[in-house]
Amino acid sequence: MSNKLTIGLFGFGVVGEGIYQVLQQTPSLNASIKKICIKNSWKDRNAPAELFTTVYADILDDPEINIVVELTNDPSEAYVIVTEALKRKKAVVSANKKLIADNFLELYKLQQQYDTPFLYEAAVAGSIPIIRNLEEYYDNDLLQAISGIINGSTNYILTKVIDEGLGFKEALLLAQQNGFAEKDPSTDVEGKDAVNKLTILLAHTYGISTLPENIPHTGITRINALDVAVAKEKHYRIKLVAQAKKLSNNKVASFVLPQFVTETQQLFNVNNEFNGIVIESSFADQQFLYGKGAGRFPTASAVLSDISALRYHYRYEYRKFNTILAANLSNDYFLRIYISFPPDAEISQSEFEWIEGYHCEEKRQYYVGVIHITALLNAEWFHNPKVSCILLPDAIIEETAIKKLKKKSLELAAIF
Repeated sequence: MSNKLTIGLFGFGVVGEGIYQVLQQTPSLNASIKKICIKNSWKDRNAPAELFTTVYADILDDPEINIVVELTNDPSEAYVIVTEALKRKKAVVSANKKLIADNFLELYKLQQQYDTPFLYEAAVAGSIPIIRNLEEYYDNDLLQAISGIINGSTNYILTKVIDEGLGFKEALLLAQQNGFAEKDPSTDVEGKDAVNKLTILLAHTYGISTLPENIPHTGITRINALDVAVAKEKHYRIKLVAQAKKLSNNKVASFVLPQFVTETQQLFNVNNEFNGIVIESSFADQQFLYGKGAGRFPTASAVLSDISALRYHYRYEYRKFNTILAANLSNDYFLRIYISFPPDAEISQSEFEWIEGYHCEEKRQYYVGVIHITALLNAEWFHNPKVSCILLPDAIIEETAIKKLKKKSLELAAIF
């Protein structure tokens, strides 16, 4: 690639405009935007009119443009843009996590076939350079676990609900007013955005290629006043945590679920729109990455970092992908969970390995117990919007530990 970066930009929303403004002020990058493709030509925009077009080919077929930056909000549109750009051997930078999660294997193969880089740091954790770290620093098979708060919108809402006592609707409205949540927040609050991001992380952490629908998940919409009261009583905070952990059989347990986080855990103090990721390796123990995960400038920062990296021909090497280092997902583990539910919900104790705790109030009650992941996913109540399911700290229990822990279940109940 030429040292001169000539960019074709798709999308001119808050992030796209931010990229344009920063490039205007950063001549040292030796990068300029030649053309910007938009949907609506009638809108007023803070850039010269001659930069704009509504025709894909004005960018994709321009031989001078060697980088395509895709910042649209439509995964289907993004798919066409990215695949066509790669086929034309134009390097691509994108922030579209759903596009990447849904089409990871195909996009990986296109990069190999056309020998062209595709970078997407901004798609996962805002300003945190997690993919670059996994690719460069952790390019081995010694990673034991990765877990984190990777959706700034839900973390902002939970902070307002748990720490400031706001109602869910009030906290959501505040997140929208501050630009941390979309007008339609369902992708965020139902956990789908975090699952898309975890799908990408699995590829770079363990070489696992999977689809978002294969990863168990819920969001934060079911969390209620009793859950908040229990968290405060136990000195916990509730966070929506995406995690993957290598088991003793070398397979990986992975899911996105709300979790009680203790004061001693790094994620406890990750609040508001910030993201935090904990990486655990065999020899380095735990390392913690922290930064803003939602908003215009954190995303723009990651996009600019990718653009800058293309100056020295950087690309992901996917060392764990399609090699002997690649792992597989597992459904052979147990989870220690808390569930709260109204009196009319049908919850069978027989679905649990054991129950450690029970509490009953007039309008709501809860269990604390251990359940197999398959039993959890097959339980009708897990899909009931009136039932809240929250993981306990250190929730994953392997088969080999179950028999021993059954004998100690009374002690565990006392701890909770």
